[in-house]
Amino acid sequence: MTSPHPAGRVHPRELPATAVSFAYFFCVLAAYYVMRPVREQLAAAVGSTQLPWFFAATFVATLVLTPVFAWAAARFPRRVLVPVVNVFFIACLIGFVPLFGTQGLLSPRALGILFFVWVSVFNLFVVSVFWSFMSDIWNERQARRLFPVIALGGTAGAIVGPALTRTLVGVIGVAPLLVVSAALLGVAVLCVAWLGRWSRVHGERRSAADEAAIGGGMFDGLRQVFAHPFMRSMALLMLLGDAIGTVNYVLVTDYSGATFHDAVSRTRFAADVDLATNVLTVLAQLTVTRWMLVRHGAAWPIAAWAMATVAALGLVMLTPEVALPMGVTLPTVALALVISRGLSYGMQGPARESLFTFVPRSLRYKGKNAVDTAVWRFGDVAVSSAMNLLRAAGTTIPGFAALGAVAAAASGTIGWRLARRVEGQAPARD
Repeated sequence: MTSPHPAGRVHPRELPATAVSFAYFFCVLAAYYVMRPVREQLAAAVGSTQLPWFFAATFVATLVLTPVFAWAAARFPRRVLVPVVNVFFIACLIGFVPLFGTQGLLSPRALGILFFVWVSVFNLFVVSVFWSFMSDIWNERQARRLFPVIALGGTAGAIVGPALTRTLVGVIGVAPLLVVSAALLGVAVLCVAWLGRWSRVHGERRSAADEAAIGGGMFDGLRQVFAHPFMRSMALLMLLGDAIGTVNYVLVTDYSGATFHDAVSRTRFAADVDLATNVLTVLAQLTVTRWMLVRHGAAWPIAAWAMATVAALGLVMLTPEVALPMGVTLPTVALALVISRGLSYGMQGPARESLFTFVPRSLRYKGKNAVDTAVWRFGDVAVSSAMNLLRAAGTTIPGFAALGAVAAAASGTIGWRLARRVEGQAPARD
């Protein structure tokens, strides 16, 4: 399980492709985080009780698009598939500009639902396709070393994105932010094209089979979730992680809606939360994640994330606020969201993605996409609806935090066992 190479070391021959992979993920997440605070302020404006409707619409959209993506993956090689997905979302972003910039084209509620659904679908598909592409051009030995480094690109983008939004929203308004996102995605498309050429010449996976269309049917991804043991475990991890994320998200949404009374303030608060989350992510990736993943495999980062999340939610159960240095007071619901989400991106995410390098390409593109989209959004609908029912029955913030802590403990246990089993069957040494 150990490696003779220092954690996160990039070999000279890998350096150009690692740098472009870093830039690709930077552009994808910067584009997402520029627009994410706009989505969050729309959700806060209508209140968390309406989130099940938002999530349900997103779930329906992903159920429609997941088989479409599987159909495309079956028929088109990755050099066509990955750029086309990104170009599709660029076109959609440009299409939203007049809807935000012109009064009366859509009601605020209708625009809020439409944009919430679109941004949620964008995040799921673009990020899932990125990691599928990474698993396709790097082998399992390289993934352990390089995925934490590549993930730093996404973290850097996730810091720059909300910082851009926070700086620009009061100057240029909301609609032009979408053009900024579209431009970043355009750079991502150029990165995809370069990486495709590099992998065909220098990549460890450069055979014709690694480049070709996958084949199969459009419902393969959804079938794999139920039929394949690895994908079933990944789906269960996704549902548990989604329960934690949705509980934290709903509590922070309620806090934002009750505390801030205009769109700019809510957008700025959401950007601040994102910024703090992503600073924590980069700290984790620069320190413990690379060492754990290379030296001990995926199990340890998954377990560490789970334990930190349980501790953060335990704090929510005990007190509504926590005092920080320099007289700053922070709501514990926001602190729990920052810790659980930051370490999910910084520790659990790279570890989870590294496990996909051990499985066939069909699972990397079809099954993984189904888990990252349809399963995730099903969890959103189920958890947010359950929270409304529990709230009506009298459950308060400490009760929701306790449920989230139980989900985190279960996720850590299942993730630990899955990583040990997968890596134990096919040990990767560099």
